[in-house]
Amino acid sequence: MSKSIITVVGRDQVGIIAKVCTYLAQNNVNILDISQTIVDGYFNMMMIADADKASIEFLSLSEGLEELGRGMGCIIKLQREEIFNQMQRI
Repeated sequence: MSKSIITVVGRDQVGIIAKVCTYLAQNNVNILDISQTIVDGYFNMMMIADADKASIEFLSLSEGLEELGRGMGCIIKLQREEIFNQMQRI
């Protein structure tokens, strides 16, 4: 299993978690861990997911999450775990 990291940042509003989780479930992505917080009205969520059995390709999954985020006024990013770890080392 290769893990993927999903980050969501934006103004807090009803349904962010539900919409992201629904999108992932519809595309057969398993959520392994989730952490979210709200600071001064800003929503921040980080998820660890297993996208190995996703029903669509990784790039399409990433683009779909970005589009979902735009519709909610949030920024949603999907990265493979190894890329995320390398970015944190820089």
